[in-house]
Parts: sequence; C-alpha cells; structure tokens
Amino acid sequence: MSDRYSRQVVLPEVGEGGQARLAAASVAVVGAGGLGCAVLGYLAAAGAGRLTIVDHDTVEESNLHRQPLYRMGDLGRLKVEAARDALSALNPEVRVEARAARLTPASAPALAAAADVVVDAADSFAVTYVLSDACQRAGKPLVSASVLGLAGYVGAFCGGAPSYRAVFPELPRQAGSCAESGVLGTAVGVLGMLQAHLTLALLLRLEPTVLGRLISLDLATLHIGGFAFTAAPEPADTLAFIALEDVVPSDLVIDLRSCTEAPVSPFATAWRVGVEALEQGGQALPPAPRIVLCCRTGVRAWRAARALGARGHRNLALIALGE
Repeated sequence: MSDRYSRQVVLPEVGEGGQARLAAASVAVVGAGGLGCAVLGYLAAAGAGRLTIVDHDTVEESNLHRQPLYRMGDLGRLKVEAARDALSALNPEVRVEARAARLTPASAPALAAAADVVVDAADSFAVTYVLSDACQRAGKPLVSASVLGLAGYVGAFCGGAPSYRAVFPELPRQAGSCAESGVLGTAVGVLGMLQAHLTLALLLRLEPTVLGRLISLDLATLHIGGFAFTAAPEPADTLAFIALEDVVPSDLVIDLRSCTEAPVSPFATAWRVGVEALEQGGQALPPAPRIVLCCRTGVRAWRAARALGARGHRNLALIALGE
C-alpha cells in the first residue's frame, strides 16, 4: 500500500482491512456546492473507491468563497465536471462519475440502490425527502446536512435507522437560501467535513454506529448539540414528491407559482392558485382522483397539501419544479 493512506491506515479503527473497504466502496453525493465540495474532497483523499456526483448547476463566481474545489478558470463549467477533474487530480485512484442532472423522484431509487452510502449535500428540502424515501426503501444509509448563516446540522438516517421523515415529519413554512440569507464559507466547510466523517464512519463500520444520530452546530456561539433518534417512529401520513412524468391526465394539477414568477407552467391544464388561497379555504376545487401540487422548492406545495388534507383530501402528491 502506498504512503498516501499511511496516516489513516495506522489507526486501529482503519487498518489495511478498513482501507480495503474504502477502496471497494461506492458513495453517491447529491450536490456539488459548499457541502458537496467538502464531502467530495475528503472522501477522495481518504480513498473512497467510487464517487458518483449528481448536480445540474454550473460554477459561478459567487460560489468560490465556499466551494474550494473550483477555480476562476472553472467559471461557467458544469460543477460535476469541474469537481471530477479536481478530484482526479487530487487522487487518481478514485473513480468519479459526473452526472449533470437534477436529482428527481424518478432517478433517486437507482442511485440509492447502487451506493453503499448516499450523501445529501443539495441543501434542498424536496431532495432530502426524495433521497430519504429512496434510501429507506433500499435499506441504504443517508447522511444529510443543512446549513444557513452560521448554523446547521448533520445526521445519519435510514439504513436501519429511522428516516429523515421520522425526525422531521413537517417542512418549515418558508425555506431560506444562501443567496437570500447568506452563509459563511467556513460554516459550510465544517458541516461538510462532518458529513464526510459520518460517511467514512459508516464505510469503516465504526462502533458505536453513527446511524440514528444528529449533530447541530451554532458557529456564532460555538455551541454543539445533538440527539439520538433511534426510537423515532415512521410517520403514517406521508406526502410524496413525484416526478413530472408521473402526472397522469386524470390528475388535478395546481401550480402554486404566480404567472409573474413562472409565466409558463409545464402542465398546460394546471390551475394557478396561490398557497394562501388554499390555506384560507376560499378556493373550490373540482373533483379529481388525485391532486398534484407544484411550486419551486416544494415548501408551498407541502403547505397547500396540509391545508387540503385538513379539509378531507387524501390523495395528494407534490412536485418541486426547481429554478
């Protein structure tokens, strides 16, 4: 074995057997932004054998303060391709597959089935729930993190532990973003490195297991918290995110975005209704076997579904349309 891994192989928790497990491992990382850059860099450096990166975005200058895999020369490139090149330069022993695509409910099951561990670095509520559902069905661990401003959390779900839904059965009423609320690059890096650490712990089969644990960090006050959620029950009532191609002609599709926000809906017959109107109960809906609720992030769709569910509607589905 080369000197590349000598400092970790000497650890009794790793050894040559653990390094061999890392070399044989397959990790899917969804999101090649701030969290993903930290995760990918440390997994590649540690010798994780195969990394599959899923991201549809391109490198922008505003990314560079928190996404150190990229350089000025990468501006305009697909993140997955720039990340693949950077990781291959860091460690040519690691196989990197770049998938320039959005993670969707249609693509998530195969991604989870092929991976030993799935890392949610997308910082999107819809993606997190889609990945949690796919990992729970496949019996694969999901390492998920979220960060905004100077605070965030990371946890290890599914794979024998409760799902993300069990710990967070409800979405927030509003979703913040780095562009709107801001984020410090070091905060993203710390949370991303913790994701990488939990992933390595799972691949190395360290005991006690990190599954069923959540760590929270407030880097403004330097407060570290967390809890175990191994006894969290799975919710009986789940709202599923579906793919665009899962919509059928008999569905009543409600696009919650305004015509100013999105002049054209992907569904020609979609109703245009705001989430507030549905929450206030003033909008009568025609009968339909299923109601499909759409918005950009999935948060408004979730709110609308909860409002309709309280009025007796049971067959509901959600779509996050993205940017």
